[in-house]
Amino acid sequence: MIRLPAPDGSTRAYTPRTEPLALTATGPLTSRTVFSAAHVVADPYADTTPDSPAAVDWDATLAFRRHLWSHGLGVAEAMDTAQRGMGLDWAGAAELIRRSAAEARGTGGRIACGVGTDQLTGPASLPEVRAAYEEQLAVVEESGAQPVLMASRALAAAARGPEDYLDLYGHLLRQSSEPVVLHWLGPMFDPALGGYWGSPDLDTATETFLDVIAAHPDKVDGIKVSLLDARREVDLRRRLPQGVRCYTGDDFHYPELIAGDDQGFSHALLGIFDPLGPLAAEAVRLLDTGDTEGFRKALDPTVELSRHLFQPPTRFYKTGVVLLAWLAGHQDHFTMVGGLHSARSLPHLARAYELADRLGLFPDPARAESRMRSLLTVYGVPR
Repeated sequence: MIRLPAPDGSTRAYTPRTEPLALTATGPLTSRTVFSAAHVVADPYADTTPDSPAAVDWDATLAFRRHLWSHGLGVAEAMDTAQRGMGLDWAGAAELIRRSAAEARGTGGRIACGVGTDQLTGPASLPEVRAAYEEQLAVVEESGAQPVLMASRALAAAARGPEDYLDLYGHLLRQSSEPVVLHWLGPMFDPALGGYWGSPDLDTATETFLDVIAAHPDKVDGIKVSLLDARREVDLRRRLPQGVRCYTGDDFHYPELIAGDDQGFSHALLGIFDPLGPLAAEAVRLLDTGDTEGFRKALDPTVELSRHLFQPPTRFYKTGVVLLAWLAGHQDHFTMVGGLHSARSLPHLARAYELADRLGLFPDPARAESRMRSLLTVYGVPR
């Protein structure tokens, strides 16, 4: 039994489970393409400050990617889950891309990497935004990974309207050597991305987004939508050109979107599949056999945990993701680049532990309990 703190200042008793969820299946997934956006592991011994460049534990970071690949998942690298723009700068992201792509080649894992403009640290002109995108696209293509064209804070600030998005994305797609994934990240994940695609009205923005795709369908493998609006994603999915995939980035409605309907389904590129990786892969294998009911039965119970981790301010979901990686034994500490381990309250972290434990996500529940106790002790929670 462990006593967990509640938001009202009280504590309550919780009895952890004694056995993890039994997950044994391995091998590729066939009915859906599934990427887990992966976190980075900080080096806890580095003498850094929140404003200094990230110090990354490369061995632990790459080991976590091998863990995801071993379950048949792809890795979405250097995305917002890896703290792009929230502790990890472009120099660190470029190193992460090169190292992870090399690891993917060695293990046969699938990898897609984020292309952005985060080397721009102040106001920038549209030509400067384009040059920044081109620099990052070259790094990803040279690494052999699939590019994911991420939403750009600099572009959101510099663009005068939809025509600037059409022009810039058209230029990037024409010069890309392989089809890319276009990423629409909503302002709940990054407030600086409000009004992306040239309008704060989502219907108007959607039309511009679709215009970009329609002009270059051979250069768009798919779209990754992170708006936390299932109905909008389904409507958008149904309007995509033939052969262009929808990768859900909706961490609130992913089971229903991946399961799909009689008119189609979404593939997945999700931050929540970082802590859910093995369970998510097991669920998709049920879809591979046509067992949609079994898939929903396996994955629906995880939504409560995901909604908890991604509750507003949503951009701080990474803190809960890294907590669960530590509790699960994927790293030896609960430290994050940029000091982001302090971004969520203790009651929030305690609830994340409880929900994950109930799902059986910890391979060693006793170790997870012991580590949670140590965190509670640091915060002064009485036993």
